Amino acid sequence: MTLTQLDYIVAIDTHRHFATAAEHCHVTQPTLSMQIQKLEDELGVLLFDRSKHPVVPTETGQIIVAQAREVLQASRRIPELAKESRDEVGGELRIGIIPTLAPYLLPYFIGAFMARYPAVTIQLQELLTEQIVERLRNGLLDVGIVVTPLRENSMSDIPLFNEPFMLYAAEGNALLKKTAINSADLTNEGLWLLSEGHCFRDQVVNLCGGRHQGNAGLRYETGSLETLVKLIDRQDGFTLLPYLATIDFDATRQKRLRPFKDVAPVREVSLVMHRSFLKRSLINALRREITANLPEGVKPL
Repeated sequence: MTLTQLDYIVAIDTHRHFATAAEHCHVTQPTLSMQIQKLEDELGVLLFDRSKHPVVPTETGQIIVAQAREVLQASRRIPELAKESRDEVGGELRIGIIPTLAPYLLPYFIGAFMARYPAVTIQLQELLTEQIVERLRNGLLDVGIVVTPLRENSMSDIPLFNEPFMLYAAEGNALLKKTAINSADLTNEGLWLLSEGHCFRDQVVNLCGGRHQGNAGLRYETGSLETLVKLIDRQDGFTLLPYLATIDFDATRQKRLRPFKDVAPVREVSLVMHRSFLKRSLINALRREITANLPEGVKPL
């Protein structure tokens, strides 16, 4: 049994297709298939049900693949330990970030990070929280920038900052008569939301009293905060926005923003990793760069 064979079975489990797994591992499909067969012969068990499309692991295969992931993670930790002992920060860092943070947070730190650590290659993916967690589990991402808590036992997190919410309403909306609002002022009527799957949607619904009733005569789902803002500009109603999304608003839009009274509701933004995560020095460097470059109005934790 070799680490290469373990890498192959993990790739098949991840991609559920022999040809795609072979491409990912930079080998030919016959080579990959032969190594899988050798491993199955050595173990005396069938790891994958090849009769199904996509290919799926057998019951025993699921257990062995899970163990293979742990073995591979542990083996990849060895060169990371050597780098850390030499105080080197380099290599590839695969980052997943949620859509309600990506366009508003990345510009503040990504350029500074790349300038400070030129030996690091960054791969960024904009994904929903669910997708980030799944890819962290499968070793396809190193770290996620998401809203916590996640309540995922297999994940650990490093809190970065709390981001306050702001109310944004259409011109003439009754909420704009107030200089500041509190949660009791919010209802579901006229509330615009992101589509299902966005954690920010759930936070807003909870603040506004539970189940969202929608806007009369129109059902619209979007994954873009900017789309919500433009709809409110042209239609009516209101929404809640994370503070970072409002910083670059022009004067007209700034007039349609209202803060919360006293203690504003916030969302906690964190780095999340699998509990067996690698690249600790890289992730710590990322944390330092993010918290050092936060805009005024957002304080690091």
